[in-house]
Amino acid sequence: MKRIASSALCTALFCVSSASLAATNLVIATVNNGHMIEMQKMGKFFEQANPDIKLKWVTLEEGVLRQRMTTDIATKGGQFDVMTIGMYETPIWAKKDWLMPLKPDATYDIDDLLPSIRDGLSLNGKLYAAPFYGESSMIMYRSDLVKKAGMSIEDRPSWAHIRAVAAKIHDPAKGVYGICLRGKPGWGDNMALITTMANSFGGQLFDMKWQPQFTSKPWKDAVTTYVDLLKNFGPPGSSSNSFNEILALYNEGKCGIWIDATIAASFVTDPKQSKVADKVAFAQSPIATTERGANWLWAWSLAIPKSSKQPEAAQKFINWATSKDYIKLVAREAGWASVPTGTRKSTYASPEFMKAAKFAAAEGTAIATSRPNQSTLPPSPYVGVQYAAIPEFQTIGVAAGQQMSAALLGKVTVDQALAVTQQAAEREMRKGGYYK
Repeated sequence: MKRIASSALCTALFCVSSASLAATNLVIATVNNGHMIEMQKMGKFFEQANPDIKLKWVTLEEGVLRQRMTTDIATKGGQFDVMTIGMYETPIWAKKDWLMPLKPDATYDIDDLLPSIRDGLSLNGKLYAAPFYGESSMIMYRSDLVKKAGMSIEDRPSWAHIRAVAAKIHDPAKGVYGICLRGKPGWGDNMALITTMANSFGGQLFDMKWQPQFTSKPWKDAVTTYVDLLKNFGPPGSSSNSFNEILALYNEGKCGIWIDATIAASFVTDPKQSKVADKVAFAQSPIATTERGANWLWAWSLAIPKSSKQPEAAQKFINWATSKDYIKLVAREAGWASVPTGTRKSTYASPEFMKAAKFAAAEGTAIATSRPNQSTLPPSPYVGVQYAAIPEFQTIGVAAGQQMSAALLGKVTVDQALAVTQQAAEREMRKGGYYK
């Protein structure tokens, strides 16, 4: 409804304030993780400052959210005014002219955004999504268990060393599993981790001729290592576990080592959520033959689809939710250890944050060392660490994730899983016109 110019609309019988008549419903599609749930709680402050805007939330599990948003934006459905998307979708959707370029206001300080994150959310120098929180991946481990076993975990340990530590601390009789890793199939689930493993073994998704590389030795070595770790030292049901499931296990004290998103650190060190909050330590991700691409880079970000019915209100909300002031608001309401991280230089320059968040230095290093433009040892034609920023990758990644899950369950061998993945990838790339 259009805003009424006067402060009230009056008739002979009554007056109604323009604010109540002009209420704009802003529909926000987002993922069901901790920082987004916190954003919903903080939404009341935005509504108080903007009484003419009412926030309507659609909160979904990652895979369902991605499917709903992709369908809506491709068909110009207009269901959502703000979408929570990542570094994979942003440049692809911007190139298709599905997103509106963002226009942060003068107080936003766009130069405060971390360069690697900002670059990944831009196309031709224009920002198309604003980062709500950014992440890389790193090792989180139980320092008490590792020390008791007479072991240690330094930055960039070998995967062989990780296996040795996991074997030492694995004690299922006491409800402790040596290592927890994502097993749920999906390009943003098990494949996010497995692809970084393959990178570290010297592998890549595609060579310079866009030929898929899933049957290469680095991929076989990486997937063999992955399956071995979870079969021998992982919790039961690993093939169903993604971020939230493992977070619950870790916070109950059931995981000795967890290699996953740096954003998890703020939850596993929170004594309100974690029974082992004071026993967590951090290290940079494991490697095999190279550090390149060993830790991923991602940012859950807010964007405005071209089909948004309320683009001005959407821009106002995004400015607020991804600002320095929002970070200070969360710090005030929930504490500095709970703020969304991985987006702004000023967060890591804050003494209060660095003091409250014992994971801050490790997280900052992981994000800073992730290079989406140089993520593999051999040269690659794509941008991305745990994904390739091409439209075909989503289908390929889903198919690959299902095969890796089947290998973990013992339904197929590693060689069979990789061969089927290779065939599926070649089919998609031919269909996409990359080669005949």
